Amino acid sequence: MITEDLREVMIQNAYEVQNELGKDHAPVVKLYSQYGKAIWLLSELDSTNNIAFGLCDLGQGLTELSYVSIEHLESIKHARLKVPMVEMDKNFVPKYPMSVYAEAARMVKRITEDEEILKRAVKAIAEREFK
Repeated sequence: MITEDLREVMIQNAYEVQNELGKDHAPVVKLYSQYGKAIWLLSELDSTNNIAFGLCDLGQGLTELSYVSIEHLESIKHARLKVPMVEMDKNFVPKYPMSVYAEAARMVKRITEDEEILKRAVKAIAEREFK
């Protein structure tokens, strides 16, 4: 589901976080449910357990920074069609660190790539930091 080169970036991001070298990476991949509303923006990967970290949105108005099993996502199949439910968005280009996507998701209760909302999230984060 996730290409090897992107997996390597995610593994490196996880290494940096574990060693306190970096904490707010941009998402590396966007996964989505083609038959539902679920979206995952993932930035880190523990290759030993195949567990990723990122912003998770199951389409119920709640988003959270959390961990998710890549093997579990790969195993989810459509009930009738028996085709994979979760795919990687090959056109996704991250423009902001994960904190901005998380802030924007809190604002609108879903993961968004809307540029205006993301800019508002940047502003909200900056205002909190200067208080």
